Amino acid sequence: MSSPAEPEPLIVPRSDHNVSRSNISQNALKVLYRLRDAGHAAYLVGGGVRDLLLGHEPKDFDVATDATPEEVRQVFRNCRLIGRRFRLAHVFFGPEIIEVATFRASAIPAGQDGTDADAVRTENGMILRDNVYGSIAEDALRRDFTVNALYYNIADFSLVDYAGGLADLREGRLRLIGDDVEARYREDPVRMLRAVRFACKLGFMIDPACEAPLSALAALLAEVPAARLFEEVLKLFHAGYGLHAFEKLRRYGLFGQLFPATDACLERQEQEFPSVFVSRGLDNTDRRVLDGKSVVPPFLFAVLLWEPVRLRYQELLDGGTAWADAMALASHEVASEQQRQVAIPKRFGMPMREIWSLQPRLERRQGRRPIALMGHPRFRAAYDFLLLRAEAGEVDPELAEWWTKFQDANAADRAKMTGAGKKRRPRRRRKPKSAGGGDSGGDGGAEGAAVMHGRAAGDADD
Repeated sequence: MSSPAEPEPLIVPRSDHNVSRSNISQNALKVLYRLRDAGHAAYLVGGGVRDLLLGHEPKDFDVATDATPEEVRQVFRNCRLIGRRFRLAHVFFGPEIIEVATFRASAIPAGQDGTDADAVRTENGMILRDNVYGSIAEDALRRDFTVNALYYNIADFSLVDYAGGLADLREGRLRLIGDDVEARYREDPVRMLRAVRFACKLGFMIDPACEAPLSALAALLAEVPAARLFEEVLKLFHAGYGLHAFEKLRRYGLFGQLFPATDACLERQEQEFPSVFVSRGLDNTDRRVLDGKSVVPPFLFAVLLWEPVRLRYQELLDGGTAWADAMALASHEVASEQQRQVAIPKRFGMPMREIWSLQPRLERRQGRRPIALMGHPRFRAAYDFLLLRAEAGEVDPELAEWWTKFQDANAADRAKMTGAGKKRRPRRRRKPKSAGGGDSGGDGGAEGAAVMHGRAAGDADD
């Protein structure tokens, strides 16, 4: 099979572009220079080049080269090879990792032209494994969007553009490489999520030809590993434009492929609490990101999945299940079902469920419970979650205001707020002694012990 003639690239000399080595990570420059000095081609590529051209600070820097992963490892002792789907080299510099990828060839179905079946594997048009290496031109045309297929050549500091990415960058347009858009989405359905993410991040419009098939092909996301979708969800909702991404995902029918239970609730109650709650939660996350504050996956997923949990919880309560058991069961059912679409790691799933479990406990404000609850490691997250529920109209704002005041109050005021400071009638009363000579009342009696240790049936997890 003869390969098609490679296109001639647009080469922009250093004098005609604004990419400067002073804005490139020193570790990325080390990788580029050492590959060049070892006789290999070396280019900065992808989002790093795109962001530098737009005047943004890149999140990371990726390198493309004609060296194979094994050859890269020979150049760098601080290198580890990863991945089966795409074999990559990671070069470690303390906390910073420079990812080095070998130029990839045009896709060839496994088994044809002597191709090693372990190197290339496709299924229903989706690329499952791709480790056949080629030229820079082939590599450029294998990338997803034109604005991500720009190369910075360390040999002469020029820009190399095989796909018209510079023109699209100037016009603020997000366009897939290649004429068969549907085939490109089928190769990797995550490209649909990336289209939404880059459109939101860059403020670009999605090219009409690339936008048209999104809704029809949304179901392809079901073929993507759930663990990979977890990473994509974090990129969508933890970057400062989560609310915008949410709206676009729903517009194209992609959100329902990620969170089907939540989407079903939103479809039924579009003008009521759920949509407002999710929107407020994502807006709050966006503001925290933009203010440089920390955001954590458990809170994000607690927001995105709360409505199906809430509905199932209420259903179980109406059926006579005790509140603590009802919340535990509802949380387990919804979280377990969600794992089929987006795999939430246990280290995030457990705190997420704790945030939910504390919501009914926040409604119990008498006695010593509030003080004990404030010592819970998830109290602050649960309180913030309660504030969102109050803002969205799900719970009485008075409850959220009470907890706000309670945290700021001194010990005496807290006692008044919870009733703990009221004078109680003494529990100990004189009763006739039992045959054994002991006082049957004891220090509070069996009922007092049940209250202190069992906290009644509905407070079993307090």
